[in-house]
Amino acid sequence: MTMGPEPNLALLGGQSVERLLKRYLVATRPAFLVASLAPVLVGTTAGARGSGEMDWLAAALAALATLLVHSAANVLNDVADDQSGADRSNTGRIYPYTGGSRLIQNEVLSSAQMQRWGGLLLLAAAGVGIALFALKGPWVLAMGVAGVSFAALYSLPPVNLVSRGWGESTIALAFGVLPFCGAACLQGGRFDNDLLLLSAPIACWVTAILLVNAVPDIAADRAAGKFTLPVRVGVANTRRLYVLLHVVAATTILAGIAWQLLHPLAALAALLSLMAGSNAGSNIIANDRTADKTSDTSRERLKAAIESTLRIHAIGSAILLVAIWLAPTVIGSR
Repeated sequence: MTMGPEPNLALLGGQSVERLLKRYLVATRPAFLVASLAPVLVGTTAGARGSGEMDWLAAALAALATLLVHSAANVLNDVADDQSGADRSNTGRIYPYTGGSRLIQNEVLSSAQMQRWGGLLLLAAAGVGIALFALKGPWVLAMGVAGVSFAALYSLPPVNLVSRGWGESTIALAFGVLPFCGAACLQGGRFDNDLLLLSAPIACWVTAILLVNAVPDIAADRAAGKFTLPVRVGVANTRRLYVLLHVVAATTILAGIAWQLLHPLAALAALLSLMAGSNAGSNIIANDRTADKTSDTSRERLKAAIESTLRIHAIGSAILLVAIWLAPTVIGSR
């Protein structure tokens, strides 16, 4: 099932500069890049609030490096899923949210071209990381190596973390805790335990995105030997984990308010997480009730759950950014 035209040669073929740029941009799955950009922006705000000044160059480089790593991860994941057969056999996909970019399957780009593109994106990210290393010191190198490693090991053999049930925890670190804390340290110059608490809601939300997006792909992933967490635990337990993530996000937000690390308006993000997350979770369980043959109605509800999860992440992150800036207590002053 698709929710719009998949990429094809009629739309993206040809050798014009415009078509070339467009198909390589589509390969990065840009609609999902806000998932990694948000923690950088919020973390940068936390660090600048703590230090009392903003290093705009470091902030821009951190955002660029994170976007490049995330883009590379998306591209390389497409390569791995094509090689395993997960995307080729995926008839239950909800495009553009699940089942990959479809560029390889629809013969817009070859697997080799996608692999080269993913490698180039990682090299570009490494180049930006070197610039940050020159600006901020050796600790940046460790953060950069961790980010690039997560991007490569997430889906590529022989490690293939996502197929071993470690994809969700990897994403929580790589697109939640790591970019948030790294961006904050680039501004504030040092790590503080408060950063872990403030990064937790975003880490939960981005993990929820991965969790709900994997539900339509369960049958194809299982057949391809890609044992994601939803494949391992089933849809009903996936729904419970999904709701739990939103409860944890709300709880950590309320703790941040109690410790004056967040302005009370952050309670709006907690409320959003609980209410919208619970509603989206009910749509995930509805998909399970149709057993092997999923009805169009339940697929629409699952699509709504995916889109709601993306909105929770984006809106919640924006609220946290403002709440951190207006907080009574700055990072590291407790």
